[in-house]
Amino acid sequence: MIHAKNITHFYSKEKILNDINLEINKDEFVILTGESGSGKTTLLSILSTLLSPSVGEVSFGKQIKNLDNFRNQKIGFIFQFHYLIAHLSILENIKMVTKKSNFEILDLLEKLGIKECASKYPHQISGGQRQRGSIARAIINNPRYIFADEPTGNLDSKNSHNIFEILREINATIIVATHDKSVIFPSDRKIVLKDGALC
Repeated sequence: MIHAKNITHFYSKEKILNDINLEINKDEFVILTGESGSGKTTLLSILSTLLSPSVGEVSFGKQIKNLDNFRNQKIGFIFQFHYLIAHLSILENIKMVTKKSNFEILDLLEKLGIKECASKYPHQISGGQRQRGSIARAIINNPRYIFADEPTGNLDSKNSHNIFEILREINATIIVATHDKSVIFPSDRKIVLKDGALC
């Protein structure tokens, strides 16, 4: 379980999040939505431990002794930008973060529809293919928690649905932030933010 208590956050003097209390259950698939500027990315960053809140705390149901180890072993991140290393192939980018075999990596790339991109470099493939490469890197180790910020922003509707289907199959707690109201996918819960507060 993820438990967010009294989360308030400021950038300079501007309040971005206002006293948010939230519980997300084990293996729950949650869509976090709201207009641009509503605070989705900030809340996602705080829930995923990438950002410390100005006020409040986030816990994961147990005391975490080493946050860096917990983050590396238990959390997968999917960002709006792919952050792939330019001088490494897609396969090499993924191998950097896993001990899994090439066969297992290629199997995941095939599920994501980019197996043919395995030996190519990021600049040699499309933006949508790069995004799917970054998704593969995020989920290859079967993390317990997956945080995704606009994961289908560069994809067409068919590939977007495929990504959601793959995420849905993963045994993990998953939070997807999106402002795209056209995203229609079965989720356990939808959380709506407006002006930094829960609706």
